[in-house]
This record gives sequence, structure tokens and C-alpha cells, in this order.
Amino acid sequence: MGTPDFAVPTLAAIHGAGHEIAAVYTQPPRAAGRRGLALTPSPVQVRAEALGLDVRSPLNFKDPAERERFAALGADVAVVVAYGLLLPQPVLDAPRLGCFNLHGSLLPRWRGAAPIQRAIEAGDARTGVMVMRMEAGLDTGPVALTAETPIGESDTAGDLSQRLSAIGADLVVEALARLAAGDLPLESQDELTRRTGVAPTYARKIDKAEAALDLTGDAAVLARRINAFSPAPGAHLTVDLGNGPERLKVLRARAEEGRGDAVPGTLLDDGLRLACGRGALRLLDVQRAGSKAMGAAQFLAGTRLKVGASILPAAG
Repeated sequence: MGTPDFAVPTLAAIHGAGHEIAAVYTQPPRAAGRRGLALTPSPVQVRAEALGLDVRSPLNFKDPAERERFAALGADVAVVVAYGLLLPQPVLDAPRLGCFNLHGSLLPRWRGAAPIQRAIEAGDARTGVMVMRMEAGLDTGPVALTAETPIGESDTAGDLSQRLSAIGADLVVEALARLAAGDLPLESQDELTRRTGVAPTYARKIDKAEAALDLTGDAAVLARRINAFSPAPGAHLTVDLGNGPERLKVLRARAEEGRGDAVPGTLLDDGLRLACGRGALRLLDVQRAGSKAMGAAQFLAGTRLKVGASILPAAG
């Protein structure tokens, strides 16, 4: 049960390990394209159909008939990876051994909708994936297996998501093997908190309003937010490159030392280092409206910006 690219490696790994996949559940095809007319299947649906698997895409599980159809599969276990639909208790109870979720954080830290993004934004040094048995609460179930990875200074959510999805696919296959052998350990998150001292935190869904950058702030905070929100929704600046204000999406950045006398928004060198209220922000990858993403050198080559210029629109 999964929908985005993040879930595809797990589907492929389960299939490759020789498990019988009774059905694949994914969210229905969505409108895509500039006019929103074409219906595009999810990445999981595309891979499942390529593997010749039965694909089901209910809008939800509110209909008792849909719950009964799920229960009729007689599944031993359901594997859930970024499915995007709430599973009611009758669905959680249907598989003989339960429903197991691959979650992209080191629980109990970062329960909720955006664990990968919030870990980067908070400046966590490490994150990981966990296989947990699902229960009615939001990401509150007992944890079975864990795999960790460091968060690099310039890692974006896209980078980290790819790495975690690959690590998680192997972890799920291991969990299924141990579940079949009857030796899959389970540790409650209350016990995890007592053992590690990590209290539960909630990774709230990203609001687009959070993506607007204010260079009067701290460069370290801004860099983490930029990397956390890349590739989507994409943090952005409103800049003036000589033709009036326009939106510049910033896809990767790094905090560096600034210059105490520089006004925020001032271009400090020929490598796209901008003064902030505290420190400076090195923009590594950016994207202008209607253009492809590009590195700092390519971006600057297409502008008339000079060191010392301000790229922020004049106040008022």
C-alpha cells in the first residue's frame, strides 16, 4: 500500500524477494499537466502494473464493501509506505499478522506528514527509517527495525528521500523474513522514549507560506529551510535582477560567514553569497520562473549582477 516514488523501491524489493503480493493499493490517478486534464497514475501503480500485479485504488475505506474486499484477500501482512490514506481499524485488523509501516524518521521523533523535511529543517544530525506495526494513533505503534543515516550539510529532502527509500526497502524485506520466522522484535515508543530520552514530536505538513524567505533572518536557519523544502514546495526569494521583482526558487543552499556591515540581500561575492541578518547564505542551486534548475555560476552568467549589488526589491 503506497503511492509516491518513495514507496517504489519497497514494492520492487518485496517482489524481488519472492513474496506473493495479493494486491497493490495506491491512490487513484490524479490530474496532471498545465491544464490538469490528463490523469496520471501514481509511481507505485506504474511499477505494479509493469510487474503484472493487481492494482486497486479506492478513494478511501469508508465504504464497508471496500473494507470487506480488502479483508477478502486473506493477507498475512500489509506493508504500508507513504500510502496517503487513513486506514480504519477494520483494515488494520484484517491481515493475519497486522499492518506494518515504513516511516521516514527515528521515531518517536517526527511523527506525522513531513518527517524527512522537518528533520532537515530542525538541524538533526541523523535520521533514518523504521518499520513499525500500525495502530489507530498517528505513527504511535511499536517499532520493529531501524536503519540510520547522517544528514549532510547540503542534503535536500529530495536527496534524503532517495537514500531513505533505498535503505527502507531492504529493511522491509528483512522485517518480512523475520516476521515469517517468528522473531521480529517490537518495542513500544514509550519504551523508546525512556531508553533514548527522545520525546515524541510532530512533523506538521508544510504550508506554502513557510517557503517565503526573509534574508533579515539567520542564514543557518534559512539554509536548513531551503534544503528541507527542496524540491517541493521549494523555498523562494522575491528578487530584482534588473527587470523588476520576480520569484527565484532556491533549491539548495549553505550557511557561511557574512560581513557585519552588509545589508541583507547584498551580493557578497561572485559565487552567489548573499548577506543575511546573521551570517550569509550561499545559494548553490536556483530556478527562475519558466526555467530549469541551475547552479550558481550558470545563474549569474545570465544576469548583470555585480558584487555589492542588492538583489532584493526596493521597499515600497
